[in-house]
Amino acid sequence: MKLEEALHNNRYKIVDRWVQYTLETYKASQFFTREKDSFANPIGGTVRDSLRKIFSLLIKNQETANYKEPLSRLMHLRSVQEFTPSQAVAPLNAVKHITRDVLAADKATKLLIGELYDFEFSVDLAVLAAFDLYVECREKIYKIRVEEIRSGKELLTDGACPSKALKNITDIKR
Repeated sequence: MKLEEALHNNRYKIVDRWVQYTLETYKASQFFTREKDSFANPIGGTVRDSLRKIFSLLIKNQETANYKEPLSRLMHLRSVQEFTPSQAVAPLNAVKHITRDVLAADKATKLLIGELYDFEFSVDLAVLAAFDLYVECREKIYKIRVEEIRSGKELLTDGACPSKALKNITDIKR
């Protein structure tokens, strides 16, 4: 059996564990892991969909540019939440360990663990691309906040707006 075939055959098991791991990084992780409906649980739905697409790309050893759409959706989501940059991208790295565990548990695929170098390198490139996207998202948030303050719109938007959290940071610094 070749590595690509083993990854393809175990994709549901790997992605399910990866999604579970990622959703457990949220404070309301029980709801996110339990509720499967994307409409009732958009965070869980976005994480599931994005990680499925990313794993498919990893299996095919695609160019980093092809990861942009699913990574962007995931990083847009995580950038407006209370994650540090490392916490936002860390779950992407977990797929390496999950994949090793899944392959090691099966006698037929255990021997393929030594061939994971290219797969893991692709994961590392995806993590770096995700970090870049996270930073872009945070920059957009800061620019929006600055524009709100300049225009006086912060009075209208500071209700439930994610940029409200940024106001608290600027108030502390004053």
